[in-house]
Amino acid sequence: METVDLELERKEILRRYRRLLKVAKPFLKDNDAKLIKKAFNTSLEAHKEMRRKSGEPYIYHPLAVAQICVEEIGLGTTSIVSALLHDVVEDTELEIEDIDRDFGPKVAKIIDGLTKISGVFEYGTSQQAENFRKMLLTLSDDVRVILIKIADRLHNMRTLESMSRNQQLKISSETIYIYAPLAHRLGLYSIKSELEDLYLKYTEGDIYKQIAEKLRETKAAREKFIKDFIAPLEKELTDHSFDFVIKGRPKSIYSIWNKMKKQKIPFEEVYDLFAIRIILNTRLEHEKAACWQVYSIVTDFYKPNPDRLRDWISTPRANGYESLHTTVMSKTGQWVEVQIRTERMDEIAEKGYAAHWKYKDNGAQESAVEVWIRRVREMLEQDNSSAIEFVDDFRTNLFNEEVFVFTPKGELKILPHGATALDFAFDIHTEIGSHCLGAKVNQKLVPLSYILNNGDQIEILTSSKQKPSEDWLRFVVSSKARSKIKEYLREDKKKLTAQGKEMVERKLRQLHIDLNNITTNQLRAYFNCKTPIELFYKVGKGFVDVNEINKFKNLRQEKSNGKSEEISDAKTFENQIKKVRGVESDMLLIGEDMDRIDYILAKCCNPIPGDDVFGFVTVNEGIKIHRTSCPNAVELMSNYGYRIIKAKWTSQKEIAFLAGLRITGTDRVGLVNDLTKIISNELKVNMRSITIDTNDGIFEGYIMLFVHDTKHLEILMKKLSKVAGIVNVTRFDSQTTA
Repeated sequence: METVDLELERKEILRRYRRLLKVAKPFLKDNDAKLIKKAFNTSLEAHKEMRRKSGEPYIYHPLAVAQICVEEIGLGTTSIVSALLHDVVEDTELEIEDIDRDFGPKVAKIIDGLTKISGVFEYGTSQQAENFRKMLLTLSDDVRVILIKIADRLHNMRTLESMSRNQQLKISSETIYIYAPLAHRLGLYSIKSELEDLYLKYTEGDIYKQIAEKLRETKAAREKFIKDFIAPLEKELTDHSFDFVIKGRPKSIYSIWNKMKKQKIPFEEVYDLFAIRIILNTRLEHEKAACWQVYSIVTDFYKPNPDRLRDWISTPRANGYESLHTTVMSKTGQWVEVQIRTERMDEIAEKGYAAHWKYKDNGAQESAVEVWIRRVREMLEQDNSSAIEFVDDFRTNLFNEEVFVFTPKGELKILPHGATALDFAFDIHTEIGSHCLGAKVNQKLVPLSYILNNGDQIEILTSSKQKPSEDWLRFVVSSKARSKIKEYLREDKKKLTAQGKEMVERKLRQLHIDLNNITTNQLRAYFNCKTPIELFYKVGKGFVDVNEINKFKNLRQEKSNGKSEEISDAKTFENQIKKVRGVESDMLLIGEDMDRIDYILAKCCNPIPGDDVFGFVTVNEGIKIHRTSCPNAVELMSNYGYRIIKAKWTSQKEIAFLAGLRITGTDRVGLVNDLTKIISNELKVNMRSITIDTNDGIFEGYIMLFVHDTKHLEILMKKLSKVAGIVNVTRFDSQTTA
């Protein structure tokens, strides 16, 4: 029986390999097919005994990654070969030297880059961030490393079904935190949308299914609407002899959910569920004029919203994206986004960086994507902050939109959205930034913290006496400015840290305590510092009185008579649980373990029984329980995987948990009385607070109350939504930090 299965698998592997060759065929040159075959055979042999978590042969994965590289990103032979071999060095006896000998230096360099950034879920926070920094370093050498890594991540997300729930949450969170924005930045819009949708599917499965179902239900009506909407446009464009295609496509599930969440509205009230795209086939020199002519035709039929015109043809986005967007009012009273672009622009929008090369002339100026990659390189070269700090800085900096401003001589500068006059000064030159006193924007004097707007013309004022201060970090957003200011401050900090350490050592010697790793860590936690360096710096700066160590000594003696081991991560938690329960476990039972292990419910998301939750080991507040849908969950899981512990509720009806409800509706006399009657009398629920705000006959109320679990809360929400005048009842999170 097993022989038949293996035979079927062999046929399936060959079928997938032939499908890959078929899509690659149009651009294969002389020896390419042989090279791909050789890479396929090498990978097949290397992985022959290996299977994926789903039970499938491992070779399915490199084949799928190669397929994505060609079909969805538009990469060539070198990338196909690299994708087929991307796990070989890590998983088998083969070395980089073997790859170099058999497939050449280009492929070897890419594989080397991919091997360095594998194993993202290794134990430890900075390990994850360090991997990300390594990945970006490969951008300087060959952007294909990151493109293949994105293809690898996309296939892993598509096959996440077979992974454990814990891994699903970790991988999904890291995807939304780093890979989706990176795909967006490299112009891979369809991949970015799919990664976001898959993230939602595995973290908020019920919401994902509901929206997908509603999109299915409204499909026929949507198609009819699109047909009616584009009919007059098609006729007019044909009359004007345009060669064009019009497509209508629904917004991604993730972007619909985002809109529902931000605007606090149900699916039915999301009006711009789809976009219409008009794609023109025209010569390069006529592109701009043709797009504006089509815009004119569209706005002849439908009234545009003047605030929603986006011209990315005159000034393309930093990732090379070019398109003209407008939002117009349909005859049925619905807003519709219309995107106007050419075939060249459309291919760049779909395939991003890879397509950009196809259209680049040898003498062409440096493209926006290349400018961005150059900025990444500069940032990596200048930066010597901690890996985690670097990742946060990178995300805020290079995944944001841009602002376009001008120097006094009219030279265009592109800065991150939210950039200030000080960012502009550092962008001109480090010395100008360091001595910047203020600026003139459009001939008017402004402070350093002035936030730049599109079209501003800026002149920088300097003084040789001016020096960077810590305060500057509060209002600069560009990585160049941040890293240069930090560089200035770092030297000063080094001196103060050394002085602080000396003071602590002296004090501990008086108290007959050794300054070792354990003592340092305990001191750090006691003084609420994230790192030992921060502790010594605060002592050196005078923020922490060295005499406070006397109190620390007394507390340490008390503790040593009490608990045995401080919980600092998932591993020490498992040790502690074993001591408490006498069995191996990596699961925290909320309710049962309360008296034996310190944990609290996070205020940022107020979890209640029935919610999908996880535990997070904080630095000095014990374990915090968060909902998996908590606003802070993505960052915690993707950056601090080693501190995440599994947690589940045990049935405890007698305990009440705090939850928040947002209620909207039309105001009337006696409404509050009716609400409180249901809450207090009918369902015997205790309220902590109720605030109601009325404006022009519409009211919005926030109620904090105590419930037993999610079922209890659902019953309450159903009852409240039936009260006359109530339009919407939703649960809300109190948005404080973790």
